[in-house]
Parts: sequence; structure tokens; C-alpha cells
Amino acid sequence: MLAQHDAPIIAIATAAGRGAVGIVRISAKGLVPLVQALCGRVLKAREATYLPVHDADGVPIDHVLALFFPAPHSYTGEDVLELQAHGGPVVLQLLLSRCMALAATHHDSQSPLLPDLRLAQPGEFTQRAFLNHKLDLAQAEAVADLIDASTESAARSASRSLAGEFSAEIHRLRDALIHLRMLVEATLDFPEEDLDFLQQANAQGQLAQLQQQLVQVLERTQQGALLREGIRVVIAGQPNAGKSSLLNALAGAELAIVTPIAGTTRDVVQQTIQIEGVPLHVIDTAGLRDHNQADEVERIGMSRAWEQIALADAVLMLHDLTRQQDRAYMQADARILSTLTNTLARHVPLLHLWNKADAAHADTEKPATEQDLVVSAKTGEGLALLRQKLLSVVGWQAGASDGVFMARERHVQALREVQEHLHHAQEGLEAKHPALDVLAEELRLGQNALNAITGEFTSDDLLGVIFSSFCIGK
Repeated sequence: MLAQHDAPIIAIATAAGRGAVGIVRISAKGLVPLVQALCGRVLKAREATYLPVHDADGVPIDHVLALFFPAPHSYTGEDVLELQAHGGPVVLQLLLSRCMALAATHHDSQSPLLPDLRLAQPGEFTQRAFLNHKLDLAQAEAVADLIDASTESAARSASRSLAGEFSAEIHRLRDALIHLRMLVEATLDFPEEDLDFLQQANAQGQLAQLQQQLVQVLERTQQGALLREGIRVVIAGQPNAGKSSLLNALAGAELAIVTPIAGTTRDVVQQTIQIEGVPLHVIDTAGLRDHNQADEVERIGMSRAWEQIALADAVLMLHDLTRQQDRAYMQADARILSTLTNTLARHVPLLHLWNKADAAHADTEKPATEQDLVVSAKTGEGLALLRQKLLSVVGWQAGASDGVFMARERHVQALREVQEHLHHAQEGLEAKHPALDVLAEELRLGQNALNAITGEFTSDDLLGVIFSSFCIGK
């Protein structure tokens, strides 16, 4: 739920723990009296002032740099005060407590300086910026994405979204859709014009062009979502196929225990690696085999393995290249593959990796289909090709990060919803007897889906979910 957004708020805006500098931030309407009482002087707007902040007994708590940003020229659109102090947690807590105590005091026997000043909730400063039209919702989300960026590509893409590149694309789509709606609704208002008006205005051509633009934006948005969310890659296969060795080889570290004993891996082991700036969450799972051959702990591990497989964005089915002639082994592989096929969603890619190429005989027949790769977790053979193949099968375009803006899965879903409404609109417009009221409604719903991306048509519940994921002080 959204917090009451007109109450004054305060928070420590730097990470917990010790640091060289820490920041206490206040946002409120009518902040000037508290600023003067706290700092003992009038502060020039947007100019750093070095001064002491005293406690109730007049003893300095710390010497700080104070910055005052009067509304509306501030991050939140309200008056904002930032105190940059030494970054000890006790010092920052003392400054915060002094601000709250001073806000509750009366000045010249009148009302408190800043009644109802309270601690900010996570993301509430950025929420104020959104509610006061300093940022749209896509830009506000980009603030959190920039903070959370784990790669250079992700940081640059989040910066583009924060600068408004993604929002500008959405606004262009919306403006074109509004123009098309205007034509259709004008025809509804003046039925004597009927379809001639739409034909003369080339409504079908405008709709086709809008759909083409939407496809281009959706492709870039999907790339941005991949860059932000990453890809869940699950390694599956029989015991001793080399799953843990493959995880270690991909990660470049000894993360999982590797032994020749079947069933060594009993639980899920995960490591995030980066390929072209895209995070890959690689998950090693327990070896899959007949439950009757496993003990209770191993059976629990296999159950968790299937849970991870069901959530995967891509699955690597690992085979032992040295056991191709082992009939029982290949039959067990076939049973696993049958279950995999029934478990995975149709859009989830499945790659077959034939491991232990280093131990296979020179004359061993090596599979050569598009979905089969021969690798060696021991020597690294085939791993470079595997990395590129993984990016390809999940839809990442090589070199795409240079122009990608950060996006989220909700943005992708909203654009797909727009695409569906435009498809229905096209069908209606091409019908022998077009139902213009239905056409107008499909266009309206498409516009609402676009507006939800930038927050112009968004429920309070969604806003609460989005901003609650932010850190406190931002």
C-alpha cells in the first residue's frame, strides 16, 4: 500500500555500517523553519554550507555539509535538506534523532516546526518524485535498477531508462495510438462519414506502422528485461555426468564438491556469472535417477532438482559422452528426457551437452545436431560456444547492450498486451463490416496498457509493490 504522501519524511540515505560520509535526508513541504532552527542560519539554495549541528544542550553532534533544495527544484519536488556528515552509524542516528526532536518543538509558542515528521518507508523519496511528476514510473524503477546493477551493461542501460529513453519510446507509441483513436472516435461521432473517412486518413496504414514500431520497442524491451532479470540456467542429468564440474568450469571457481561417488550433490548449488553483461544464474542440481536407487536425502535433492527445472529459462541436459554405448545408461537418459519434455514449458530451450570429450576415444561418434554440444568441463573445450549458445537460445542479440534501455518483465507483459489489442483492432478494421465501437475499445485498452508502463494508468497496489523493493533513503 502507498504511504500517506503529504507527511514530512526523514531517513538515513546511505548504506548501513561505517563509511567516510553518511547522509541524512528530509523531504517536506514548508521545511524552511526547521532548516533555520537546525542550522542556525538561512541556507542558500543548492549551495553546500559547512556548519555544526548541535544537540538540545548546544553541544555539537558533528560538523556537516548542509544542502537545501527548495521546491519544486529538488529530487522529490518538495523542500529537501541533506546533511552530509561523518559516516558512523551512531553519528547519523544522533543527527536523525535531533531532526525529529527539533521538528516536534514549538517556535515562538506557535505550532511545531514540522509536525508529523516520520521515518521514510523504503522507496518513499522516489515515490514522492513520481507523485510530484519529477519522474514517471519507468524512470523511478530505473533508479532502483541503477542501484542494483551488477554489470557495467546493466548500469548503462538503467542510466538510459532514468534519462527517459524508454519513456520517450512509450510516449511515441502512445501519441500515435491516440491519433488513431481520434480518427476512429471521430467516425463514431459523425457516422455519416462512415468508413470513407478512415480510408482517406489511411487508418489501416497508420495501424500497421504502429504495430511495426511496437515490435521494435518490444524487442529492445525484452533485451532490457534479460539484462535486468538475468537467465536461470539449470544443469540436469544423471549422477556423475559432470554437472558440478560444469558449474565450476563456468564459474571459474570450485563451488560444488566433485567426486566419482554417485549422489555427491544432494542440494541445489547456484552461481551467477556474466556473459556480455547478461547475468546467468547457473544452477547445479542433484543427479536424476531411479528413486529406488537413492536414499531419502538424495530423493529430496532430486525433488528439488525438478522444482528448479520447472522454473528454468533454459535447461542443460548433461550426457556422459564416454557412456554412449552403455545401453542401461542411455535408457535412463531417455526416461529423464521424457520427463523433461513433459515438465518444461514449450518456450523453454533445452540444450544437450555431451561432457567428458577429453576422456572419450578418438573414434567416439559425436552428436552434431543444432541442440547438441560436445564439451569438456575438465579442459574447457566447447564452453565458449556454450556461453554464446545460451545467449542465443534465450533471445539475446549480440552487441545489443549498446542501445538497450533497462526494462522489467511487467513492461514486456504490458507491451504484449498492447500488441494483442492492436491485433484485435486490425482484425476489426479489416472485417467486411467493421464494428467501430469495438475497434475504439481495443485502441483504448491498448493505450491504457501503455500508460501503465509510465504510471499514468496504474493501481496503488502496483505502486506499493514497486516502491517497497527500494532501499530506505531512496
